[in-house]
Amino acid sequence: MKGFDLAGKRIVFLSWRDTQNPEGGGAERFLEKMAIGLVERGCSVTVFCASYAGAPPDEVIDCVRYVRRGGKLSVYAQGMRALANGDLGEVDLVVDVQNGLPFFSRLVTRKPVVVLVHHVHREQWPVVYPGLFGRIGWWIERRFAPLLYRRSQYVAVSRATRAELRELGVTGPRVAVVHNGTDPVIAVAPGKAPTPTLAVVGRLVPHKQVEHAVDAALALRDEFPGLRLEVVGSGWWEANLHEYVAARGAQDLVEFRGHVGEEEKHEIYERAWILVLPSLKEGWGLVVGEAGMHSTPTVAYVSAGGTLESVAAGVSGLLVDSPGELTDAIRSLLLDEQLRTSLGDGALAMSHAYTWGHAQESFALIVDAALSGRRIESQDP
Repeated sequence: MKGFDLAGKRIVFLSWRDTQNPEGGGAERFLEKMAIGLVERGCSVTVFCASYAGAPPDEVIDCVRYVRRGGKLSVYAQGMRALANGDLGEVDLVVDVQNGLPFFSRLVTRKPVVVLVHHVHREQWPVVYPGLFGRIGWWIERRFAPLLYRRSQYVAVSRATRAELRELGVTGPRVAVVHNGTDPVIAVAPGKAPTPTLAVVGRLVPHKQVEHAVDAALALRDEFPGLRLEVVGSGWWEANLHEYVAARGAQDLVEFRGHVGEEEKHEIYERAWILVLPSLKEGWGLVVGEAGMHSTPTVAYVSAGGTLESVAAGVSGLLVDSPGELTDAIRSLLLDEQLRTSLGDGALAMSHAYTWGHAQESFALIVDAALSGRRIESQDP
């Protein structure tokens, strides 16, 4: 450690999911890595999160205690109750993971609270929860949460997210940026697929906009014989995506791989010519670095936010503004092997630029400052 000691500190993370959850993704991977980093620095760490089918209600993984209670929405009330009643033991600091909704921990504890935000959900609320519930959720995120946590330290995973938090009134020197790292590459059989292959990797939910990748593949089908789109992941929108593909006669183009193991996921990254990331919003885009480890460049929307940092435009991938431009960018990479290789080399280099070790050190520094009553504004390179 560098000048501070967290040994014996008791940290509680409140998160709607953990990485074992079938709907867990990059946000949960970040949480897991930060929790492990704190354990390595001598902290006692508990993660409170939602239960799911087959999950033990209490479990210890990598010396991190997981307490699973409640469901997709009831987990928030359960988390507040557990914290207020002392069910999670003595606590020195709470990390409140705000995925749209916070856990309102500030209402039930006087201990320091660090608010972890991956991205602001302005665009997602009307897509995932159209109507009154979505409007209430957006009001909580943009009005109530900044007021409730006005004296708390924030952590954002990108400068784009920090800028969005500023727009919501999260001001002052208390928003630190801790970028995601990239896991070590898993060795798989080397080489790209012999025919043009696209990959989409992530949770299958509406705001990931997998339909845009399907439409792009359909538009390019006649131009590139043998073109394939592999969709990796699962989620509650999966049935809708199957219907979408069938309605457009794209069954010959699209293969749904479901929730796959790490080795199989890396085999898909290795074979893919291009990773397509058509998400409406990304705090960072963990899959960008994972694909980069296999020299696979990414095409993504610039408006997603975090992609401005996880993708170096023209160096490790291409950033676009519309579905039409998404198709054009994919076409240009499929046609130009030299450009595709150059961007792949850039993606590989960039995947090594962000490490979990650096992220863990930065996060530990922020926790130490919050425990001491200080606020910190740091920024990863």
